[in-house]
Amino acid sequence: MTVTAFAPETEQRFALARQVADAVLFEGYVLYPYRASAAKNRLRWQFGVLVPPAWGAGCEEHEFQHTECLMEPRPDATLSVEVRFLRARRRTVQRLRPDGGYDTVPELRLDDRVLVPWDEGAEERTELVVPVTDLLGEGVVRPFRLPAHEDTEPVLDPSGRTVGRLVRRSEPLSGAVTLRARELDGPYRTMRLTAVVENTSDWTPAAGHGADREAALPHSLVAAHLLMALSAGSFLSMTDPPEWARGAVAACRNLHTWPVLAGEPGRADLVLSSPIILEDHPAIAPESPGALYDATEIDEILALRTAALTDEEKREARGTDARAAAVIDLADSMPAEVLERLHGAVRGLREVTGDTGGGFPDEHGVPQPDTPWWDPAGDAGFDPAHDQVVVDGRALAAGSRVELRPGLRHTDAQDLFLRGRTAVVEAVLHDVDGTVHLAVTIEDDPGADIRREQGRFLYFQPDEVMALEGDA
Repeated sequence: MTVTAFAPETEQRFALARQVADAVLFEGYVLYPYRASAAKNRLRWQFGVLVPPAWGAGCEEHEFQHTECLMEPRPDATLSVEVRFLRARRRTVQRLRPDGGYDTVPELRLDDRVLVPWDEGAEERTELVVPVTDLLGEGVVRPFRLPAHEDTEPVLDPSGRTVGRLVRRSEPLSGAVTLRARELDGPYRTMRLTAVVENTSDWTPAAGHGADREAALPHSLVAAHLLMALSAGSFLSMTDPPEWARGAVAACRNLHTWPVLAGEPGRADLVLSSPIILEDHPAIAPESPGALYDATEIDEILALRTAALTDEEKREARGTDARAAAVIDLADSMPAEVLERLHGAVRGLREVTGDTGGGFPDEHGVPQPDTPWWDPAGDAGFDPAHDQVVVDGRALAAGSRVELRPGLRHTDAQDLFLRGRTAVVEAVLHDVDGTVHLAVTIEDDPGADIRREQGRFLYFQPDEVMALEGDA
């Protein structure tokens, strides 16, 4: 670990960003039901694994991350960089023999937990502070190396008697951070910042074990990501840049990682480059009671399912890892009011103006429609087959032709695959929140007639389409 003391103000900004970065660091670390014996906990380290070069050449995982983003540094600005990752620490379990020696065993059962072999994750980081002017030209290369390390921890039974020990071993690991900057032509003083994190470990697979991923993991940088901050100046958003910078942003090359603005909302002086694609200024939901490490599940459901594990399952989970044990304890001790907050939250409200139907006012004096939204009669004023919506000055209705242009704010990858395709509007729909949706079928889809008969359409909002000449 290489640590450079950041200035107090920079350290404060990093501390705020680390709240989200920690979620990146430990995402997928251990999954429900939090037991080492569970099938999905046998293939570890799902995101951002930078493997040794000798292993990366023959597998789908990579030995480097390449980040490019735009920045507008002020004169004499410095760039503070923090590389963060987990280092796999292999843990073996040993039982105490009567003669005082130890035997390695597949498990050690205690009253409160069952200890098993496991690859723990130890957080590591390397930090550097560089004047922006030093990044021009050849840039800066900062190598780092972590030596092998082994330690032991005694295992005590409830009475305090030693019954075994845990042996943890970390393998040697080396890497490098390369930082370069190049000034761009344009109306403002803008630079393209390149940051490359790579695994330079000289580990090689043993003869006859070319596909041994388990052997490569202790020499890998796991969940690797970057935090970068300017002392003076700002970064440009890579997902919503100003119009004059769109071409330069599109020319940036990001491999195995993606940079977003991070830290305090409203500021643009800090970037998180993560192997998990995030939006600008990501934040942990205030309702979240603690880390659950399993983003494939909804927190409420996951907390309930964890609390419902059997006592034996909880014993094994507590012995799997300290973080897994913390999840079990969190689920067992979660107050009802905290669990209730996980059920949902309103993030924003919009003002309702105009004629809402002329009904009686509610307790706040807002007129309410005579027919509530959940009453089928409330749909009487809508006709999807004939309703229209205006897009770019043109009225779209059933039969109109459009080009699909899904926006970046949507997370459905299938929508993005359809970008540029032409489609036919089948209906104009309104939801209970007043949002308009266009039900469409793809023009060259051989199954379009079947979709129409079954009412199985694709849905886009008006700002995700461009009107085309002529009707279908």
